[in-house]
Amino acid sequence: MHLERLHLIDFKNYQEVDLQFSSRINVLVGKNGSGKTNLLDAIYYLSMTRSAFSASDQQVIRIGQPFFVARGHFKRDEVAQELVASLQSGSKKVFKEGGLDYQKMSDHVGKYPVVLITPDDTDLVKEGGEARRKFFDSIISQLDKTYLEDLMQYNHTLKQRNALLRMFQEAGSFDSIALEAYDQALARLGLYIFRRRSEFVIEFLPVFRKYFQFLVADEEAGLEYDSLVKSKDFLRGLNDTRHRDLALARTSFGIHKDDYLFSLGGGDLKRLGSQGQQKSFVIAMKLTQYELIERHKGFKPILLLDDIFDKLDDGRIARLLELIKRDLGQLFITDARPDRTGLLLKAINVEASVFKIEKGNAKEV
Repeated sequence: MHLERLHLIDFKNYQEVDLQFSSRINVLVGKNGSGKTNLLDAIYYLSMTRSAFSASDQQVIRIGQPFFVARGHFKRDEVAQELVASLQSGSKKVFKEGGLDYQKMSDHVGKYPVVLITPDDTDLVKEGGEARRKFFDSIISQLDKTYLEDLMQYNHTLKQRNALLRMFQEAGSFDSIALEAYDQALARLGLYIFRRRSEFVIEFLPVFRKYFQFLVADEEAGLEYDSLVKSKDFLRGLNDTRHRDLALARTSFGIHKDDYLFSLGGGDLKRLGSQGQQKSFVIAMKLTQYELIERHKGFKPILLLDDIFDKLDDGRIARLLELIKRDLGQLFITDARPDRTGLLLKAINVEASVFKIEKGNAKEV
């Protein structure tokens, strides 16, 4: 699968841009702040129905404008398809495939997969469990529609249960029957999510270790799924924490408390790992994401590399270039130093289409 053409109107800092891409390697060069990352985000948006960098869809609209349109022409197995995302300020987002509106955005997720690697990915190591859950949930959701739907329903039910707990706290009263209805729903949905996460880590770990050892040959890395549900029945856990939940007005047991533990040489990666080791760990995770999507889908996702050559040492760059040379499918690379990228690609004897980005303008050079 590859993206043939991208047309943007009032998307972030682009008034309008229309670009045609190589099916292999595309390099976006320009100064920091020129809009290179915004082009990657537009591709990500067409794949995932949301921005990778902006919390709200409204933030994607160019400042001072009433709407945005992002249009992408994708091709897979010689079959072309047009995707269009648009949003009028204050209105509901519209997403179309082949001219037909999606009724549910979740129906689109996983059909045109991308993998994005950015300098900020080490936040997966440094931040709390929510960032790590989102990373793995994003992958599993692209592979398993039932998982995505159950996760969305779980989160909705969790919000309703928490709202009920707040109401009980404010009213100074308690209705066990009303609470049990939410407990039953959380347990049913949460158990499937727990089992699927457990299965996925078993599939993920050996592929991850392969890539980590490729990038960092002499070190051993580990990854473990940690969940309260491992040691306690879901309904029992909700019942045992009920008094605490009533006092806090929030649900303290469930798969929304899960985490993934990262280790290096048997110790905690966050505490013991250097910046280089943490970067290699996260890049290995993203390459594992790439391989597993290809394995499940039967085609290669699009790989987006945002300014990562500036954050890696020569040895890790050389190993990553080896993977690029092996044909990772369509690739987009951003770099503020075009000479560096040119020399790196020349060293592995691969050609690329180069686009110069300058203050929201883009053209092939």
